[in-house]
Amino acid sequence: MSPAKRRDSTRSRQLLLEAAAGLFAERGFDRSTTREIGERAGVDPALIARYFGGKAQLYIAVLDLDRASARPADLLEPERNLMLVNRVDQHGPGPVFRAAVTPLEDSEVQATAVDQLHWRLVDPLRERFTREGLDRPQLRAELTVAAFVGIVLSRHGGAFRALAEADTNDVVNLVLDMLGQGQAQGAAGS
Repeated sequence: MSPAKRRDSTRSRQLLLEAAAGLFAERGFDRSTTREIGERAGVDPALIARYFGGKAQLYIAVLDLDRASARPADLLEPERNLMLVNRVDQHGPGPVFRAAVTPLEDSEVQATAVDQLHWRLVDPLRERFTREGLDRPQLRAELTVAAFVGIVLSRHGGAFRALAEADTNDVVNLVLDMLGQGQAQGAAGS
């Protein structure tokens, strides 16, 4: 393969990843088509099969790329919590949130998203709760993440008007206060 063709294939692959990431974040996996991804990327949609094997593998590549650029987050750190809420406010729920909490036709995609959600959010909290000597650290971590994801998705979706209209800092402070009270009760109840 000539250097020019290699550059073109690398560029096409990158364009597909970027277009897919945007569409998956906006619409989710099931509602994004390969045709739309190809159109947004400005390349032939058949290249998805050539470079990735199919839409599911493209989705997994997007998640892997996202994971490589992300760091695990401790949701009880105010700055990190605020950054995540702001990101969803500005860009909507990302592909990991959507795929992890929405039933999908492709179980491999769902499993990859759930694994990434655990790596990013659940595992750091479980480790923190274990260090702090709290009882049932895995359950506590999953409940904390479920509460956070539910709040963020509800805020973004506008299901609760006061939540959707509230200042981001107020939401983060109230959530951290609520979660902090639960942690204090867990330590006291041990």
